[in-house]
Amino acid sequence: MTEQSLIYSEVSFKDFLFKNRRNRTILWFAAAAIVIQFLAFKYFYPYASYIHDDSFAYIKAADKNLDVNSYLIGYSKFLRLFSVFNRTDYMLTAFQYLFIELSALYFLYTLIYFYKPRRIVQVILLCFIAFNPLFLHLSNLISSDGIFLSLSFTWFALLLHIIHRPTTKLIIWHAVVIFIAFTVRYNAIIYPVISALAFWFSNMSIKRKLAGLGFAAILIGSFTLFTMYKYEKLTGDWQYSPFSGWQLTNNAMYTYRYVNAADRKPVPKIFQEFNNMICEYFDSTRDVKKFPLEAIQASTYYMWSKEMPMIKYRDKVFKNDPAANNLKKWASMGPYFKVYGLYIIKQYPWHFIRYFLWPNAQKYYAPPLEFLEYYNDDKTGVTEDARKWFGYSSRLVNSRFESKKLWTLSFYPILSGAINVVMICCLLCYFLLKGWQYHGEFRYAVWMGGSIWLLNAGFTIGASSAALRFQAFPIIITSAFTALLLDWLVQVMSLIKSQETTQGLETRNTVETKHPIIMQ
Repeated sequence: MTEQSLIYSEVSFKDFLFKNRRNRTILWFAAAAIVIQFLAFKYFYPYASYIHDDSFAYIKAADKNLDVNSYLIGYSKFLRLFSVFNRTDYMLTAFQYLFIELSALYFLYTLIYFYKPRRIVQVILLCFIAFNPLFLHLSNLISSDGIFLSLSFTWFALLLHIIHRPTTKLIIWHAVVIFIAFTVRYNAIIYPVISALAFWFSNMSIKRKLAGLGFAAILIGSFTLFTMYKYEKLTGDWQYSPFSGWQLTNNAMYTYRYVNAADRKPVPKIFQEFNNMICEYFDSTRDVKKFPLEAIQASTYYMWSKEMPMIKYRDKVFKNDPAANNLKKWASMGPYFKVYGLYIIKQYPWHFIRYFLWPNAQKYYAPPLEFLEYYNDDKTGVTEDARKWFGYSSRLVNSRFESKKLWTLSFYPILSGAINVVMICCLLCYFLLKGWQYHGEFRYAVWMGGSIWLLNAGFTIGASSAALRFQAFPIIITSAFTALLLDWLVQVMSLIKSQETTQGLETRNTVETKHPIIMQ
């Protein structure tokens, strides 16, 4: 291990990849496996898969070149940019798949380069990356999930390089990648905290650290201000994310549903009409046998269904404004729903913990497949906008399988649950054994992996909704770092055993020297 460490420390990452014969050969095999898998996959799934209605919202925003939308605009801008070169869904999904795999391999070989796990661990992780069915299905989805996963892998790998071997080029790339991630998914809101931790660990000067983080902050801040300005022009309110307001009231409704009618507290006058609509709805849907959707906890149904009070109240507010489009109506309600949602959660904190946080924590532990359970959301067609965008001959999309169920992903909730438990156990062992004493550099990996696992769990459980496509990045990261921690634990136990054996032999030799007759 010492000799290997010396070799790795003397070569650049580029030379480590391409001038090391073993690594170069493995990369060629991985490339071949990736291409063959994609070709086979597209034979069975010739069309892209869609989330109804999310995918079509992305396409419509790309077609109209919108600057704000019900989802962050980054993926729609990507679709529009990619359409300049090619408009087929085949090439789009191919690009998304290659981007995921290349970024995942970049992340994996960054781990190998700096932390040098044993070869068996390298092989296991390489197979997990190169033959992962989740990557195929995410890349085939017209959604921001695949692109965000790729950006997240790249961002995290860049942070590890910045910790151990910082360069100006890496610092610039980090700022660009985290900025793009911020335009794609709200989950990136926790990324600056982790970036700051990585810069803190790096041996750069304070001035350079501040410059690197400052550059990233300027890019992110510019996008935030631009988005707020666009929403102010549209609705009259400065806001970055109307989505957060809708999400808060949605979460509050899953809390409020379990408050007995006799225990409901009066609400401020501004909320009375909307609150009455919610109470009437809950009172009329108590029988979960007649209304099975009401048995579901910690979901997003309340904020998207047209039959729910949120959208009905939105339409009532704008009934005298026929000129208002759906985006304006949706965005205008964001501030109102944000205040209402926070108010309800503060009034019933224990209900919120029991009926939203706890069920959501269970979903985070073993995330549901959600829209990855069935191809094309178990539907046979797409909208006219999607047909035109990709140049389909008709609105029908299908696969070569009779069933639309995606059986290859059914193991993921079990894997996620098991990995979360093992990760916790490994972290406890690391701190109990004072692992930083055995491998100083590895402590940075532990801090980074543990931080992203903890912060993502807090964000998802507390404010978002848990599903496999949202949790793809933390699941892969957690799996990789769990493998590293297990490998470290095995090596430490071997070292301790070896030291005990050595000490035993030294003690025996000492006794033999001092008392040769007794030993005979």
